[in-house]
Amino acid sequence: MYTGTLKSKSSGLKIVYRNTSLKCSGLLFFWTLNRKSSRKSSVVRRRGADGRIPVRTLDRGASSSAAAAEPTGYPGGPYDTSLLVKYEHHVARHIWFGEERGPKKELKVAGHGLKLNSRVPLALPPQMESWVSRSGLASLQRTSLNKIDTNLVSAFVERWHLETSSFHMPFGEMSITLDDVACLLHLPIRGIFWSPQDVTEELAVELAVDYLGVSQSQAQSHVRSCRGSYYKLEWLYDIFVHHRAASSWAYATRAYLLMLVGSTIFADKTFTLVEARYLLLFRDLDGCSGYSWGAAALVTLYRYLGDASMYSCKQLGGYPTLLQCWIHEYFPTVGKRGENWNPAGNCGLPRAMRWSYRQGVLKVDDLRPILDELTPTDVIWRPFEDHRAWRVFDEICLYRGCLKWGETVVPYLPDRCLRQFGYRQYVPSPPLDCMMATDIDVDWISYHQSVVDVIGSSSVATTPSEVVDGYLEWYYRVSHPRLVPPHRDAPREVPVPVYDAGPSDPDWARVSTLIRRYLRQVNVEEEDPQFSDLFEALHISRSH
Repeated sequence: MYTGTLKSKSSGLKIVYRNTSLKCSGLLFFWTLNRKSSRKSSVVRRRGADGRIPVRTLDRGASSSAAAAEPTGYPGGPYDTSLLVKYEHHVARHIWFGEERGPKKELKVAGHGLKLNSRVPLALPPQMESWVSRSGLASLQRTSLNKIDTNLVSAFVERWHLETSSFHMPFGEMSITLDDVACLLHLPIRGIFWSPQDVTEELAVELAVDYLGVSQSQAQSHVRSCRGSYYKLEWLYDIFVHHRAASSWAYATRAYLLMLVGSTIFADKTFTLVEARYLLLFRDLDGCSGYSWGAAALVTLYRYLGDASMYSCKQLGGYPTLLQCWIHEYFPTVGKRGENWNPAGNCGLPRAMRWSYRQGVLKVDDLRPILDELTPTDVIWRPFEDHRAWRVFDEICLYRGCLKWGETVVPYLPDRCLRQFGYRQYVPSPPLDCMMATDIDVDWISYHQSVVDVIGSSSVATTPSEVVDGYLEWYYRVSHPRLVPPHRDAPREVPVPVYDAGPSDPDWARVSTLIRRYLRQVNVEEEDPQFSDLFEALHISRSH
């Protein structure tokens, strides 16, 4: 058994941890508090009605200077609230107190995989195939999962924070990056951003007449039925079928592409409509390949993830296949996964096509403690290294700045998830204020300097999950390592974990999850002899 002591610089609190698994890749770690020390020197944090920890709640006899030095914060959440400034409205704050969004704990998620299977033909006419292929969107025809595991997706959404454009995991931040989009969907990530004009209902009618080849009366009737500047996905499919039969290839292609993006990267929370303004993207079928479709997919998903992370939201838009396949790639021990092929034997298909839907048995509240207990060894930090023959890493993925699509602008911050790029994670700079950004297109074109700034402060990681000294201390101060408290209403005292720096191995990650699940079921204590025997056996087996 390995022991150690952590001491808080601010409170003097000593934390003794005993870790029998340190030599077997951090499979399990336990902490015990030195209660005598905490009673003498720790600040008693009592939450108010809003769940916030006020400055003034100190032990009897505490000085006013100590009160001034004590930061405000949230139970289970950040002590330092300078980073997650919207945490008061975040779903994680409510989950800590056992408050759910509603009777259904999982989000309502828009997935069109089954519909696309029936609407996407096995082969397009050559005249259409040429345009679709040149558009850069052809891969979207086959990447959608038939169904979405709403519980799995919802559990990760609860850890997303729009201020940082990242998931806050127990061991630091992770995110869906441009490289992930390129490998999973094979969408082009270089290209221009799109700044559309406003589209009124009247203009939506004109666009349908000019570019979809429908009559004025038909367009007016349809737009009126949508109660806004939208088209129904089913209506677009019918137009595609009609014009394909009539050999009106340009009209058929525009209807088809608009239906395709409306069912995938631009899917919204209506589940049936697509915004009419997106038809402007396909006016020139020879020129629509110039857009950064990968950035478009990411901006749209980031926006909906930000909305869905708020306690008041109950739906998720965007492309849920992108999110779920990202989870499957990075977290092999979480959720049910079906595989269509082995990565080593694929023939250059988008990586999302590797996965198929399998119904999960765990609900959101089952998954929360599982995510709480994840360690860095449960993650495959660089899952696409065996896919580089088909998608070479592009350094633009390390661009730090704002991404935009239409009027939506989001921060893209790879410096917060450097371990996914093979670098040591350092304490990142404060997030960007995209509301103040004015030259996003210029910054995107001249991305090279931001790349230098991002990786210039780091170095190549010697182990997949390597972080600099002080990163975890900082992270636990500004974020929340858990969503579920170990004991309800107990004050959060979170020591910084010490992980074994071992290789990122999916087999051992799976072993880790199975052992933790077993130990929870049998209520084993770390003092039990079976406990130490189990981990000694694991250590011996791993050393061979």
